[in-house]
Amino acid sequence: MATTIGWRFDNSYTRLPELLFTRHNATPVQAPQLVVVNEALAASLGLDSEALRSTEGAAELAGNRVPDGAEPLAQAYAGHQFGHFNRLGDGRALLLGEHLTPAGARVDIQLKGSGRTPYSRGGDGRSALGPMLREYIMSEAMHALGIPTTRSLAVAATGEPVYRETVLPGAVLTRIAASHIRVGTFQYAAAWGTEEDVKALADYTIRRHYPELEQRADRYLGLFEEIASRQALLIAKWQLAGFIHGVMNTDNMAVSGEAIDYGPCAFIDAYDPATVFSSIDSEGRYAYGNQPRIAAWNLARFAETLLPLLHRDEEQAISLAQAALDGFADRFRHEWLAGMRAKLGMFGEEPEDEAIIESLLILMKKHRADYTGTFLTLTLGKPEAEDGLFADDPDGKQWYQLWQERLGRQPQPLAEARERMRRSNPAVIPRNHLVEAALDAAVERDDYSVMHRLLEVLAEPYAHRPEQAEYAKPPAEPDPGYRTFCGT
Repeated sequence: MATTIGWRFDNSYTRLPELLFTRHNATPVQAPQLVVVNEALAASLGLDSEALRSTEGAAELAGNRVPDGAEPLAQAYAGHQFGHFNRLGDGRALLLGEHLTPAGARVDIQLKGSGRTPYSRGGDGRSALGPMLREYIMSEAMHALGIPTTRSLAVAATGEPVYRETVLPGAVLTRIAASHIRVGTFQYAAAWGTEEDVKALADYTIRRHYPELEQRADRYLGLFEEIASRQALLIAKWQLAGFIHGVMNTDNMAVSGEAIDYGPCAFIDAYDPATVFSSIDSEGRYAYGNQPRIAAWNLARFAETLLPLLHRDEEQAISLAQAALDGFADRFRHEWLAGMRAKLGMFGEEPEDEAIIESLLILMKKHRADYTGTFLTLTLGKPEAEDGLFADDPDGKQWYQLWQERLGRQPQPLAEARERMRRSNPAVIPRNHLVEAALDAAVERDDYSVMHRLLEVLAEPYAHRPEQAEYAKPPAEPDPGYRTFCGT
C-alpha cells in the first residue's frame, strides 16, 4: 500500500527458504534527523522528497518506524574475507523490502547502521556519520560516471554516539540496490543449506535479474555466464576510472553486477597498479592492479556453489564452469581495451593499439603521473600541457608521436577523436582530498555546504565546464600514506 512518501513494497525475498534471512526490526534511535536526501533519486523512485524530509520520513529512514508494507529482515550470507571463509550476514543492516518504481523496476530498500541483528557477531550494529556520508558521495559519483552501482537515497543522523577509536556521531544510510544477493549468499546456501536451497536461490535470481534465461535448459550455466559477463564489464569500468574498491570479499560481489559496499574505497592519484588505500589490506590483495584477478577468483568460488546444478557428473560440471570462467577474462580484456581506445580517441582496432596503451601506462607509473589528470590533459588537447606530461623523457616523446600517428590514420577527424575522449575521460572524480574535506566539514563543523558543492560538481563529470577546473586538480602534495577505513 502506498504511503504519503510513496512506498510500494512487494517483498518477494521473504518467500525464499528461511535459512537465508531472519525477520528483525531496527533498534530505534534518540533523535533521527535527515542530513542529506537524494531528491533526483527519490523522484525516479516515485517518492515524495518533502515527505521523506518530514518527521515521519526521518523516523522511517532511521529505523524508528517500519514503513507501511515493509517486512524488515537481516540477510544471511557467507564470504571469503581476504581469502578466508566465514559465516556472515547483515550485522548492521536491514532490508526493509522491495520497492516497485513507476518504471516497473524492483529495488531493495536497505537501512545500513540500523542496530544489532542476529548476525552482528559482537558488533554494535551501528555506523558512524563519516563513513555513511562517504558511501553517499562515492556511490552517487560512480553512478554519474556511468558505472553500475548501488545508490544512496538518504543519510539520517541518529543523535547518538558510536564508539570506534574515538567517539563519533552515528548515522543510518538508506541504500538502493537492484538486490543485495551476493556471491556470499550462494556460498551460505551451499555450506549450510541443501541443494534445493541453492536451486531456490538460483531460480529466484534468474526470475529477478535474468528472466531471459528461464526457458533455457541450461539456465544455471547461463546464470553463471551472465553474472561473469556483468562482473567483467563492472571491473573494466572500475579500472578505466581508476577506482579501488578496497574490500573485494565474496560477500561484496553482487550478482546483479552492481558495485556494492563503499567502505575503504578511493580513486588513485599517482598511477601505480600496486596502490592500496584500505587500512586492513596489509598484503595488497585488493590492490588496483589485482582487481580483475580477484574478481575471477570470486567467480570461481561462486561456480563451486552451482556445480550440482550445472551437471550431475562433477567433472562435466567443472568443465562447463571453467569454460564460462575463461569467458570472464576475455570479456574483461575486450571491455577494458575498448574503454582505453575511447579514452585515447581511437576508433576501430589496430594491432599496435595494445602496445600504445601499455606504453602509456608504463610511462605513467615511471613518472607517478596522476591517472585522471593525464587523460584529462590529453583530452583537452593543449600542446604545451601535453608536451609537459613526460618532460625530457625520450620514451614519452616517442609515445606521443606514435599516438598522434595512430589518430592520424583513422578516417575520423581529430575533432571527433577529441569529442570521443571528452565523453570517456571525466573532468572530475571524487578525489580523496576533496572527499575528506567534505567529510571533515560535515562531521566536525556540521557544515554540509562543502559536500553539496562537491556533489553538484560530481553529478556531471563529463561536462568539462570551467567551474569544474578547481575540482579537477590533483592534491598539491599527494599523501602516499593515505588510508581509508571500513567504518565498523
